Amino acid sequence: MQNFITNIKSTAGFLNQVNKLSYIHNIGKFPLVYRNIGQELGRVASEFGDREAFVAVEEQKRLTYDQLRCEADRLAAGFLSLGLKQGDRLGLWAPNVIAWPVVFFAAARAGLILVALNPAYEPPEMEYCLQKVSVKALVTTESFRNKPYYDSLQKIIPELQASSPGRVSCERIPSLSHIIMDTQKDLDGVFRLCDVSAMPTGDQVQEIPQLQSTINPDSGCNIQFTSGTTGKPKAALLRHSSFVNNGMHIGDHLELQERRICMQVPFFHVYGVVITTMASLSHRATIVLPSITYNPEKSLHAIQQEKCSVINGTPTMHVDLVRKQKELQLDLEAEIAVSGGALCPPQLLRDMKSELGLKKVKSVYGLTENSSVSFSSLPGDDEDKVLSTVGHMLDHTEAKVVDSEGHLVPFGAPGELCVRGYYTMLGYWEDEAKTKEVLSSDGWLKTGDQFVLHEDGYGKVVGRLKDMIIRGGENIFPKEVEDILVTNPKIAEAYVVGVPDERLGEELCAFIRLQAGLDDCPSEEIREFCRGKISYFKIPRYFRIVTEFPKTLSGKIQKFKLQEQFRNEGKINS
Repeated sequence: MQNFITNIKSTAGFLNQVNKLSYIHNIGKFPLVYRNIGQELGRVASEFGDREAFVAVEEQKRLTYDQLRCEADRLAAGFLSLGLKQGDRLGLWAPNVIAWPVVFFAAARAGLILVALNPAYEPPEMEYCLQKVSVKALVTTESFRNKPYYDSLQKIIPELQASSPGRVSCERIPSLSHIIMDTQKDLDGVFRLCDVSAMPTGDQVQEIPQLQSTINPDSGCNIQFTSGTTGKPKAALLRHSSFVNNGMHIGDHLELQERRICMQVPFFHVYGVVITTMASLSHRATIVLPSITYNPEKSLHAIQQEKCSVINGTPTMHVDLVRKQKELQLDLEAEIAVSGGALCPPQLLRDMKSELGLKKVKSVYGLTENSSVSFSSLPGDDEDKVLSTVGHMLDHTEAKVVDSEGHLVPFGAPGELCVRGYYTMLGYWEDEAKTKEVLSSDGWLKTGDQFVLHEDGYGKVVGRLKDMIIRGGENIFPKEVEDILVTNPKIAEAYVVGVPDERLGEELCAFIRLQAGLDDCPSEEIREFCRGKISYFKIPRYFRIVTEFPKTLSGKIQKFKLQEQFRNEGKINS
């Protein structure tokens, strides 16, 4: 194990030691591979086909790698039978069901670009995303949190009930022609997922393996929506080779070889699709899905029953597991926890080891635009490294930390982290201006994080350049929420800030100035107004009614003073 770490550090190409400025090129010991996702699945299924790939505890379903490839190929051929072509966008709007990875790999094997959609999206959010990237076909499930998706689809596509399957004609989303649902019901305008899998002939299914050589590893495979300060989501286009290589390197660092992993994070996020799914594929690991929607008690029972040795989750999820385990006192065999989405507090790390019986807690750091991970814990990292850093930079990548003018700062000094390597996105879909704001012509990606880089390749996040809020691992940009709040006829002005929360890390507090003549507006009334317009996790928990806002001389809102006001007043009137 020590040799592995030594090799990483000795080959890390620390080219900037003379002037001690924050730039490192970690060359890496082993070369990158040039494969697409479909080829990687084919490789693993051919060599280790009888190993379990996925176990869906709540659905009581299991898939080996060979079964996963077979089901993916049938569905891939079915997608092509519908008339979909390489490069077409296929939306996937579903929680953590076993059909999710089948659709993901089917899209990859067919050369389609999978558009990963948050299952919590409300109709206005969904409509925007489908329009933005011209989705041609949408795969979904029956419901999420007891909310029927078919009802939501009718709000987006009023023509749906009058349509026949495959002939959807949507005025709002002209590109959309196919709605495919994982259901046994016959619904107007909808193909059943099982019927699409049954469409192709045996010969058409047999063509899918040969198709893999025609899919460029540098082409787009996945679109991830990531919000910006304007409140409108941006569509990051990620490539096949980034997913394959990032998964391979993450799996090495996290020691996932043939492990059984309890996956609590959602599939649609890069944490689920790259850090977990792709890393597990390359390392022949088994992903255990404890429940369709997140449930800490079901997670603990799945860890016990399926003998999981690795637990993936955000710090909030790990807090929940610790609390629930104190009640249940189950006999667990887990050894490693992976924490991502936010920093792991020291007390939480100690609680995870004592209550869950873990030997190691590992951190990962990255962002959607770089296909998930730039830094992660190494095998053998001690507790101090895990608590004081976000890990070591990955192989075959460059990192630098710069000041506001783009000049390198010394090692150990804070500045904006920029990264460059195989994993950077191709760009934001049909948005050249936004792409240029974060991705330079020479390949450097601005992370927007205030960061400290050390000479040994480890780093630490010390702040965020912008005011993004991380609530339980979910990235929320205040302006999106503010834009909804001010559409309430009682609200004249609204600003949202992140405030401390023991469980979630941060919660949302909305400071509101009411229209003239109004003295009060109940919090629950405002929450009810937000429901159906933005996802549940974006609705503020706290509300404060104010008559004026702290501003600079130039008229800009001083949000840090709003946060100070919240801390000074305490959690009253919530």
